[in-house]
Amino acid sequence: MLASKQVSERGRPAARTMTATGVIEKPAITAGDGAETSAARLRIAVARLSRRLRPTAAAGSLTPTEVDVLVAIDRRGPLRLSDLAGFAGLNPTMLSRLIPKLEAAGLMRRLASAADRRVCRVEINAKGRRLLERIRSERNDALSRLLRELNAADRSALARAVPVLEALADRMVDQPPTTARVGSR
Repeated sequence: MLASKQVSERGRPAARTMTATGVIEKPAITAGDGAETSAARLRIAVARLSRRLRPTAAAGSLTPTEVDVLVAIDRRGPLRLSDLAGFAGLNPTMLSRLIPKLEAAGLMRRLASAADRRVCRVEINAKGRRLLERIRSERNDALSRLLRELNAADRSALARAVPVLEALADRMVDQPPTTARVGSR
């Protein structure tokens, strides 16, 4: 194995080993790891995967945030704009700029309330659903290609981790937004 010096998020040397095939191996997260170290490594790995899977040809000129809003409307819609802002993690001002763009692109529609003209709900339409299916398909295909390159033990470990990751994601939906602590990243 070839040694490779890397630097961790905090500027300290990270324990990494590069194999002859160019794959970087890191020690597995174990019960003996500090909770902060494990949480940081998991957060970084999930964020890196997410960032690399976000760009797709199907999305065209849509920004990742616009795609995220469309996904939120698809999952939770039809819903009020205030509920969408909370679910998508956006402030109402930002959302008020995105909704007209998605509507003009023919990907969703606004629904006026007959009972209260001040209330507006949004829902995805057929064109928006077809676009999301193409985006999801591209992302799934990209990840599937990478998974096929893993050995059977690593694929099995990931398969066992998926339900745990799904449960963590579900628990985070009900959590208040994270806030920065003084002196933390």
